[in-house]
Amino acid sequence: MWDSLWVDVGLATLAGPDPYGRIEDGAIAVKDGRIAWVGAREDLPGPADSMAAIVHELEGGWITPALIDCHTHIVHGGQRAGEFEKRLMGVSYADIARAGGGILSTVTATRAATEAQLLDSAVRRLRPLLAEGVTVVEIKSGYGLDLDAELKMLRVARALQERLPIEVTTTFLGAHAVPPEWARNADGYMDFVCDEVLPAAVEQGLVDQVDAFCETIAFSPAQVGRLFDAAALFQLPVKIHAEQLSDLGGAAMASEFGALSADHLEYLGTDGIEAMAESGTVAVLLPGAFYMLHETRKPPVARLRQAGVPIAIATDSNPGSSPVTSLLTTMNMACVLFGLTPAEALAGVTRNAAKALGRLADRGTLEVGKVADFVHWSIDEPAELAYRIGFNPCQTVIRNGVPTLLG
Repeated sequence: MWDSLWVDVGLATLAGPDPYGRIEDGAIAVKDGRIAWVGAREDLPGPADSMAAIVHELEGGWITPALIDCHTHIVHGGQRAGEFEKRLMGVSYADIARAGGGILSTVTATRAATEAQLLDSAVRRLRPLLAEGVTVVEIKSGYGLDLDAELKMLRVARALQERLPIEVTTTFLGAHAVPPEWARNADGYMDFVCDEVLPAAVEQGLVDQVDAFCETIAFSPAQVGRLFDAAALFQLPVKIHAEQLSDLGGAAMASEFGALSADHLEYLGTDGIEAMAESGTVAVLLPGAFYMLHETRKPPVARLRQAGVPIAIATDSNPGSSPVTSLLTTMNMACVLFGLTPAEALAGVTRNAAKALGRLADRGTLEVGKVADFVHWSIDEPAELAYRIGFNPCQTVIRNGVPTLLG
């Protein structure tokens, strides 16, 4: 007998040839926190009430895999509303960064904050995501940029899954920017990151993957390559912020390391697309940053599609370029600003987001054997998830087979 069975509902499994993996009148069963059966209700091997200890009659709506936010900077101190005002008056993001603002202003605030303060503020930012059916979130460091503050950020990220019903993937982003004390010695700072900060974070069990910002205002491909060599010594997968403001070839370089994902990609060129397609690297698009920064250069979505590069989307939740705490709004932005279809947007926050975190084996689709994380939505069609703005139709979040949020 199954632990629970969910019936009288549509299923968007995100598996199979249909873009949504649609089953109009479906059923999904759970045993020991995993999906035990999924299919059309008429194909159940027996009467529903004889098959499970608990039968949930949902009376319509749709179930999808739980959502995954695969790129966030949600642990940080302070805010940057003043910079938002400057950008509205025409000052560029790069100019703000060169003047000591941008990432470095958040570094100052994050270093000054206590762990308790960082934890409390991150909890507030995470709650709206949980309410939208997010059960896995990636959280990066990168606003500490010294040994103590980077470790502090990663400890807070780990602690969030003790405070909230969410699973956190931690990403070491010590190579997010060159801090003021290393301003004239980026190579020396990278040595420090590779030789001291990353090993300490790994020793304390705080790192699941490694990331870097490859850009003219941050680090060169050669410098990032040194960090990825260090990550390989610890058998850690890598990701990269690349081609956001210019095409430095970061995505192609990261693909040589088998990167899980390359993120942003507004200036991605043909070489990068081909390298990502060959390596299976996911393109993580971040429409919140595109929107907030008033960018006009869009990621090459059509060419990514043509090359077969999986496309994920994420909030990029951060205090400067994307203060977004709604993955549903991000789905709408991806459709309106970048031209994704609603089905691609849903795949981008489920199946492809799981792949971008190396988690596709157990998450991202509704298939037998995967973790029973899914969401019941009060909608008539799956496309509604990307269609509405500022509206949350989430009814129930099921985490490890157990309802955790009731609407």
